[in-house]
Amino acid sequence: MSTLPFYAEQGSECTLFEHAWRKQLPLLIKGPTGCGKTRFVEHMAARLARPLVTVSCHDDLSAADLVGRFLIGNGSTQWSDGPLARAVRLGAICYLDEVVEARKDTTVVLHPLADDRRILPIERTGEELAAPPEFMLVISYNPGYQNLLKGLKPSTRQRFVSLSMNYPSPQVELDIVRNETGIPEAQAKQLVQLAKALRSLTEHDLEETASTRLLVSAGRLIASGLSLQVACQAAVIDALTDDLATAQALGEVVRALFGDAV
Repeated sequence: MSTLPFYAEQGSECTLFEHAWRKQLPLLIKGPTGCGKTRFVEHMAARLARPLVTVSCHDDLSAADLVGRFLIGNGSTQWSDGPLARAVRLGAICYLDEVVEARKDTTVVLHPLADDRRILPIERTGEELAAPPEFMLVISYNPGYQNLLKGLKPSTRQRFVSLSMNYPSPQVELDIVRNETGIPEAQAKQLVQLAKALRSLTEHDLEETASTRLLVSAGRLIASGLSLQVACQAAVIDALTDDLATAQALGEVVRALFGDAV
């Protein structure tokens, strides 16, 4: 019997997800990078016993990449479903990660799936896929990157139930780091302490702050035998910035907290 992907619940997000799935409502998840959005969706797909189709969106992603296209092979032309069409046929949960990174015309194809119609028209073939009750559309993005060029139109946003996520509380984050890395509680607490210190910094121009994902990466390096300082330098500081002065300042935070800790 397979086990669920580990996820430490922060509030009522699991209940909200399940209710949205049961009522055939699409879900929008907002939260900073590395706060657990993808793991949360993986956990819920397993919990609901539904297949999961994940698409990592990027600025070259087109509607055809999602829906499908005709391919030439063996002397004939055949239709090939994209991940969105495949998810609809399977009755899967389709997760579009960082959806605002996709081309703006791409999100338009989501509209018929995200309202009461729950259909996916395939213009190239003339087919109209009706989503089965088990199908669910989930999208996510990081509001910290949202601007006039990369944002959801109101006509898209208002089709979704919205869930806001953030970095976990210290105790929940401690549970996550311990579970994901296997390091002792004392070292896990040090990593959580570091995250708290870095997230409180306002004088450094960082696009993002220390995420739970970075703490897990650092913890795995520590579990493999690296010192705490070396692991934090590689997995946290150098992952946050390329600026030498900023990296040195963040390194001072590590040294102030841990000294020569290993």
